[in-house]
Order: sequence, then C-alpha cells, then structure tokens
Amino acid sequence: MNELRRILSFTRRAVADYDMIQAGDRVAVGISGGKDSLTLLLALAEMRRFYPVPYEVVGITVDMGFAGVDFSDIAALCEQLGVAYHRIPTEIAHVIFEVRQESNPCSLCAKMRRGALHSAAKELGCNKIALGHHFDDAVETFMLNLFHEGRLGCFSPVTYLSRRDLTLIRPLIYAKEKDVRYFVSHTTLPILASPCPEDKHTERETMKAWLAAKEKELPGLRHRIYMAMCKGEIDGWKVCGRLPE
Repeated sequence: MNELRRILSFTRRAVADYDMIQAGDRVAVGISGGKDSLTLLLALAEMRRFYPVPYEVVGITVDMGFAGVDFSDIAALCEQLGVAYHRIPTEIAHVIFEVRQESNPCSLCAKMRRGALHSAAKELGCNKIALGHHFDDAVETFMLNLFHEGRLGCFSPVTYLSRRDLTLIRPLIYAKEKDVRYFVSHTTLPILASPCPEDKHTERETMKAWLAAKEKELPGLRHRIYMAMCKGEIDGWKVCGRLPE
C-alpha cells in the first residue's frame, strides 16, 4: 500500500534523524483512539519488520471514563498486529467535569492523562513512550506558545523525563496532518470519535484555523515556521535535510 509506505518513510526518517529508538527498547504507544495515535501504532508495529535494531511495541489507552466508549476494536487491532494492549481505567472525566467542574479543563486533563500514561508505561516495563504528534501539531504548539505565553518553545522530538526514567518520542513529526488523514481514509482503522465536550472548542483549534487562513495568503507559511524552529534549535529541533513534502 503506497499510503502506508509514505507514513513508514516519514516515521523511519524521524526515528533515525533523532535517534528515537535503540536496540531492546520497549516502546509504549499512547492510544487515544484518534487518527494520529492509531496511525502511529500501525507505523511502529509495521516498522519492526525492517528497522535495523529490534524493539517491542506495547499499546496503552488511558480510559478517561466517558460513558459508552468501546475500545474492543482497538484491542482486536493490537492483537492482529502482535502488540500487547492495556486499557487503563480512570475517573479523569468525572473529576474534571463533575467534581471540579473546570471552566478551562484542558490543562488539568492533559496533566492527569500524562500521569496515568507514564505510570502505566513504567509498570509495564517500558522505557519509551511514543506520542502521535505530527508536523502541524509542532507548528501549532510553537505559535500557541508565542501568542499566548510570549515565549519561543515547542514540545521536543525526544524528551527524557529524569524523575520517571522515561523517554518520550514523537515519530510522526515529519508527517503532515493531511498525510495522516489521507492514510486513514484508505484503511479500516477503528477510529473513535472524541467523547470530550471540549473537542473542537480549544485554543489549538482556533490556532489551526488561523494558520490555515494565513497559509492561503502566504503559501508555505507552516514550512517557514517549522524551519525557523529547526534553525533556531528550539527545544531540540534541528535541520535534518529536506522538509516534509
């Protein structure tokens, strides 16, 4: 499948450029059920067949506790791919939306989900956690930090968490969101709709729309922002060759 080969090409290049995976790594993939995390799961599972060093893949879903969400199809996919799958039940949704009734829930939600994912990865003997952030996520995060916090910053392609002794990696950073959308449109991946009431109503969605509008006025804007991050070596980003197409 050409679509899969393209995603695998992006993934392998990012992993190699940033030395994300070493021999013997046990990599936990954080699986929300969205298009990005399932694309990452499939890419890392498939890449085991030809990557020059051996590594393991483990799937972890932090179940937020929203009613009616069924992860059985994701469990079946992991079994098909030869990936051990673990669903971690939590009451994060209850705490945020019912107990605390947060007016701006995203920050606390992200913190709680990260904590649950990191704890589960450690308990399962993983030393790496792979997250499904892609090229557009990086550009949007950089611009959000600039506009809302007045600082030059982004998540890093590779982050070592010394207190947890875990390394976070982001193997999809060379894939654009449109590449991921095109890929999943040609697969039968069991994409789950987000049950979160804040979905599509975040600052990130506003920035995404703003960048899309500006891209029409200034074609190539996202690439130039991305290159500025790399040339400035912002938070571990670097120039590694050609840009994502």
